[in-house]
Amino acid sequence: SAVVFPKKIATEQQSLMLVKRLLAVSVSCITYLRGIFPESAYGTRYMDDVCVKILREDKNCPGSTQLVKWMLGCYDALQKKYLRQIVLAVYTQPEDPQTVTECYHFKFKYTHNGPLLDFGSKDKKSDATITCADTKRASILLIRKIYILMQNLSPLPSDVCLTMKLLYYDEVTPPDYQPPGFKEAEDRGLMFNEEPMYLNVGEVPTPFHMLKLKITTEKQRMENVDKSILKQGETAEPLQVCGVSRHHPAESQDM
Repeated sequence: SAVVFPKKIATEQQSLMLVKRLLAVSVSCITYLRGIFPESAYGTRYMDDVCVKILREDKNCPGSTQLVKWMLGCYDALQKKYLRQIVLAVYTQPEDPQTVTECYHFKFKYTHNGPLLDFGSKDKKSDATITCADTKRASILLIRKIYILMQNLSPLPSDVCLTMKLLYYDEVTPPDYQPPGFKEAEDRGLMFNEEPMYLNVGEVPTPFHMLKLKITTEKQRMENVDKSILKQGETAEPLQVCGVSRHHPAESQDM
């Protein structure tokens, strides 16, 4: 359905629903604008006045169906407050999924008796002062920046594969927890063949959650991007690419 911003985010459930929808819109926009799936794998929705594409299960596109299943696994971990980070990685050699060409990192923070993760925002408001207007403004800005960035990055190779890794708050996550569609991963990080560039796209706060998106791509793809769309200093902090992953999909899907 359309991403409708509630007039008030009074409950954790309202916040969770908004974060799930925002995650779905973000992943859908990224895969659509990077040309990973065909047009038939998407439906059209509206997020306020912004027209967005939403990934759906398409029997003619097994890859999109697989990614939708992965997203449902993410929702399970998000709902349980276990999920710390999603790493959506694009790679070109099916036999070497550890060497990637582009990475999307979605980081999550929970408040009100959940794990806390300080993203270090100098101007971050306290949880008590976050309003619906703040959340709506940040959400639309995040999607707009995704659109601008994706349309300016040079194209990916024609044949790419996707994989998704999930990282958890280990202090609260049962050691045997496996979200649907995922299995235990070997403790190996991700590597880039070419020099990577790190981009902080944005963050969206609610009184109960924080979602933050970072992108790592090969520097050569950044040549056409207008640097003014990125805040000054945002690329100064290198993104930790070689993080430990406890789980990854039961199978990586060739797209």
